[in-house]
Amino acid sequence: MGCAEVISLDQVRARKHWTTLRQRLHERFDQWLDQLESALPEGAPTLGQVSETVWTLRQQLTSGVAETIVQHTHQEEQHRPHMPCPTCARRLTARGPVHRCVETMVGTIELERPYFYCLGCREGTYPLDEVLDVSAGRIQRDVQQAAVDLATEVPYETASTLLSRLSGITVSSERMHTITHQVAEGLSVLEVAPSREEIERRVRQVAAGRFRRPVLVLGIDGAYVPSRPESARGRRPGQARHRARRARWRHEWREAKGFRFYLLDGERIVHVLSWHQVQTEEELGEALQQVKDAGVIPEETVRLCVIGDGAEWIWKHVQALFPQACQVLDYYHCAEYLHKVAKAQYGDP
Repeated sequence: MGCAEVISLDQVRARKHWTTLRQRLHERFDQWLDQLESALPEGAPTLGQVSETVWTLRQQLTSGVAETIVQHTHQEEQHRPHMPCPTCARRLTARGPVHRCVETMVGTIELERPYFYCLGCREGTYPLDEVLDVSAGRIQRDVQQAAVDLATEVPYETASTLLSRLSGITVSSERMHTITHQVAEGLSVLEVAPSREEIERRVRQVAAGRFRRPVLVLGIDGAYVPSRPESARGRRPGQARHRARRARWRHEWREAKGFRFYLLDGERIVHVLSWHQVQTEEELGEALQQVKDAGVIPEETVRLCVIGDGAEWIWKHVQALFPQACQVLDYYHCAEYLHKVAKAQYGDP
C-alpha cells in the first residue's frame, strides 16, 4: 500500500484561494483583450502601432489586476458589518460602502469600503484604508516617490512633464513642489547628501587624464523668497458649487540660504551636493559643519574654491571651516562694488 500524501487544511484553502483569484484575473485580462482588439489598427499593424496601442492601454490592464487582487484578498474588510470604536470601544455599524479612487504607478484603483462613525467620539474611520496602508489624498506613496525622484533631478515643470509622459500620471508642478517638501521635511543635510564613495567617484571621473587636481567649488548665497504662513496651509471648509472667498492672509518675505558643491569640468559643471532652506545663517553654518565633520568632501583630492558675495556671514563660516580654500568674490557683486566706489570718487558722469 502506497504512502498517502497529507495535505493540511490551510494548504487546501490557499490553493482554492489562488485558483479563484486566477480565474478572476483571467476575466480581467479577457476584458482588456477586448479593448485591445478594438483599439488596434485594422490589417497588419506596424510594430510602432502595436507598441503605442499597448502602451496607451497598459494601465487599464495593470490597474485592473491590482484592483482584482485587492478585492479578492480583502473581502472580509470590504463587507465588514461591525467594528469597535478605536477610542471608546463602542460597537459601530458600517455605513456605505463609500467609493474612493487612488492613483498608483500601475494606474487608477477604485476602492469600495465601509465607513464607521462614532457619535460619542465624533470620529470616523475606514478600516480598509488602514489595512491597505492607503495614504491620505488621491496620490499614493509610489507615485509620490517617483515625483520626488524626478523633482530632485530636474525643475518641477520638467519633472511634471516627464512623469506624465513616462507613466501616464498627471501631477502638476505645484503638487510636485508640495510632495517634495513633505518628503524632505525633517531631513538633515547628511541624509540627502551622496556618500563619500559616490563623491570620490565623481571626482575621479573629472580628474581622469589631468595632471592637476580638479577644482571643487562651494557656492554660498541667500535670497528673500515669498512664503505663506502656516495658518494658510491645508484645505478650508466650504460648500460645493459655491465660489471660494479670497484668502485673508498676506504672504511674508523670508530669507532662504544655501550652499552647493560642484566640480568644474571644462565647459560644464558636475553637481556634488546642495542644501537650500529657509534658515538662519547659524543653521546654514551648522549644516556646513555637519558636512565637514562627516568627511563627505574629499578635500585632499580637490582644489577647493569658495565663491560668494560680500556678506560677512558667508566668509565667517568659510574661514572657520575651510581656511585653506581659495576665496572668490563673484563677478556681479564685485562689479557692483566697483561701481559704487567709482561713483563715490568721481560722482555721476
